[in-house]
Amino acid sequence: MVQDSKHSQIAVRADGTGLVSRAGVALLRELTINTGLGTGWSTALLDTYTGMPTHLPGRVLADLAVTIADGGDALTHLATLRDQDKLFGSVASDATAWRVLDRIDDDHLTRLRQVRAAARERAWAAGAGPDTTGGLVIDIDATITLAHSDKENAAKTWKKTFGFHPLLAYLDRPDLAGGEALAAILRPGSAGSNTAADHVTILTMALAALPGHARPDPANPAATHVSIRTDAAGATHEFARAIRDAGCGFSLGFPITPDVQAAVLAVPEHAWRPADDLDGRPRDGAWVTEITDLLDLTPWPTGSRVLIRRERPHPGAQLRFTDLDGHRFTAFVTDTVGGRPADLEVHHRSHARVEDRIRRGKATGLRNLPCRNYARNKAWLELALTAADLLTWAQALCFTGDLARCEPATFRYRICSIAAKLTRTARVLTLHLDREWPWATQLATAFTRLRTAPWPA
Repeated sequence: MVQDSKHSQIAVRADGTGLVSRAGVALLRELTINTGLGTGWSTALLDTYTGMPTHLPGRVLADLAVTIADGGDALTHLATLRDQDKLFGSVASDATAWRVLDRIDDDHLTRLRQVRAAARERAWAAGAGPDTTGGLVIDIDATITLAHSDKENAAKTWKKTFGFHPLLAYLDRPDLAGGEALAAILRPGSAGSNTAADHVTILTMALAALPGHARPDPANPAATHVSIRTDAAGATHEFARAIRDAGCGFSLGFPITPDVQAAVLAVPEHAWRPADDLDGRPRDGAWVTEITDLLDLTPWPTGSRVLIRRERPHPGAQLRFTDLDGHRFTAFVTDTVGGRPADLEVHHRSHARVEDRIRRGKATGLRNLPCRNYARNKAWLELALTAADLLTWAQALCFTGDLARCEPATFRYRICSIAAKLTRTARVLTLHLDREWPWATQLATAFTRLRTAPWPA
């Protein structure tokens, strides 16, 4: 007869000493200190107090961001830090954290964003930034965040669900799986998709979130090239002009209107060129061409071009009414000068990576906006963006190989959840990581890299 292992009868005693769990979270918390997040946020909020608070508000918010980075999706999950005071010291109560959130009005939220931009500049200077020599790409997209209770400004969405419709901007980082979360606007669920004013606002916020040396100069766009990508929701004349005025380039999804359909039918077969996969190899069953000369682009910024992709649909795929001649068509408008149409199309199609950024964001605080109050949820959204950045900066600065690109859940399992023993000798605290854990050495090395990085004074 097959029997279960005798390990199911292991004796259990609550008599361990000096033990801590989730020791890897201390790396993220230390990162909030090195980047100046905690100190900067405290300075931004101290004018809302009549005296010196017991718990500095910036440290409370930084601890909330760390909690979200560790997988927390409610303010009560701050207890994962508070319950381990041996490792994390005194952590604010839930009631204190709620009161800090209540102090963040729109003006102070702007200040918090400015501090996060300064923290990004410090993180990049320490080695967590991208290679900017080839320019930067900002992807803008919206998503649906469901609400399962009657929260302020939650509304029916265009997908016939109920919740919010935030608009987000991510810095594309092909070198990392997560990109960087630059900015977000919390909007009611009923907010429209083609809202030019919202896109202009998120553009301004995203550029302000970049370090100063990486921001475009409208007077000299070639100095630091920043390209803005969106799907067809961003294809408005007003938004394209705002991008041009900001000194950026654009690649925006373009709707398949009757004019575009007529232009496609007028394209001779020999004008279609093979489209490429993302790795640069020809893609079977897909072609691309330019139809700029067949359209009236007068309302668009000077130099705008429209390119279109034709592709055989997958077997069983249902064609849309805008698809012609048994093919599926997608178009985009760009102001890029020169370049092969196939290369420009690959660059635009890479906008799809923003879906992964949003998916990872929903695994890091974006899936659930836990507060009933709208202002609190706007503050939570900013903390969720910060949490996503903490993971990205930690992976870029402290890890190599798989750990530099792994998903948030994998990072939490391998790094954040490491058990350790905390000892004190001659007033020195030492964290002894479980040496049997497969990634203990990588975490120990990560602390060394974090502390020896060239942080600005």
